[in-house]
Amino acid sequence: QVQLVESGGGLVQAGGSLRLSCAASISISRLAYMGWYRQAPGKQREMVGRVTVGGTPNLADSVKGRFAIARDVGGNTVYLQMNSLKPEDTAVYYCNARGLNSEYWGRGTQVTVSA
Repeated sequence: QVQLVESGGGLVQAGGSLRLSCAASISISRLAYMGWYRQAPGKQREMVGRVTVGGTPNLADSVKGRFAIARDVGGNTVYLQMNSLKPEDTAVYYCNARGLNSEYWGRGTQVTVSA
């Protein structure tokens, strides 16, 4: 069982920045993808961004140009740098990791963006 521990959420004003971190209990090299999803109240969970074991990033259209995702090369941590935050970015952000036949989730971290 892979454990994912998120950190870095909080309250920020619109236009501000936050960086989320997700530490896995195993090396990223043993996973196919790691990334972030978010879920706002009353809405479905959606992908924010993910990065492959080879380092290729993929971001949702709603955050392109504002967010960046990167992994710790040779390590076990993935980062989500969030800039120019908007109130609509308010959600619980979940770390996600996928292997060949498995999927894991973190407990989530709250991000709140005030207008």
